[in-house]
Amino acid sequence: MKKGIYIIAAISVALTLSSCGEEVVTENEDEVEETICFYTYEDQSTTFEWTGYKTSSKIGVKGTFNEMTISGDESSDDPIALLESLTFSMTTASVETGDEGRNKKIAETFFGSMASPETITGKVKELNDQGVAIISVTMNGATADVEGEYTLVDGAFEFTSTVDVSMWTALASLEALHELCVDLHTGDDGVSKTWTEVGLSFSTRLTSDCD
Repeated sequence: MKKGIYIIAAISVALTLSSCGEEVVTENEDEVEETICFYTYEDQSTTFEWTGYKTSSKIGVKGTFNEMTISGDESSDDPIALLESLTFSMTTASVETGDEGRNKKIAETFFGSMASPETITGKVKELNDQGVAIISVTMNGATADVEGEYTLVDGAFEFTSTVDVSMWTALASLEALHELCVDLHTGDDGVSKTWTEVGLSFSTRLTSDCD
């Protein structure tokens, strides 16, 4: 009986000693290397469109600018940081709606009656994690922050927003355009209306080069 107790005690001591030894760590020889991607702005993929509205039924008139310059950082490992570095300038005389007569009226009467009428400038201020973008826009000698929604999927960036021209104290310019287009902005109800609201959309693509 005593012999059995001695054997059990010896085994217990051996287990205790072995548990106090240093832990053997096996290193992973096949460590996964982190992939680093650098993003660049692709100017050729950029599109910008505005939508004005006329008549009581709010008929949309779409347009863009044929002359638009966008610049920013050459590249970044953070696509959001790259987009937040972008600035832009649009030449108002290059407004394009698909109708030469309308282009001239908008360029000369709407933009032409503004302070600093030649260009619209701005910059991307912030893209937050909730899909909200803030873009600073300067027009008619005034600067206002435009808030809109954005998506960034596989390098494809999309931004949409709705603004009011009163944000840039441009109601007088809009009224001048309306007076020139009273008949064209008259709907079936006999009411002539030019909306102060304007829709905006902007899209571009970032290319990536991953190590």
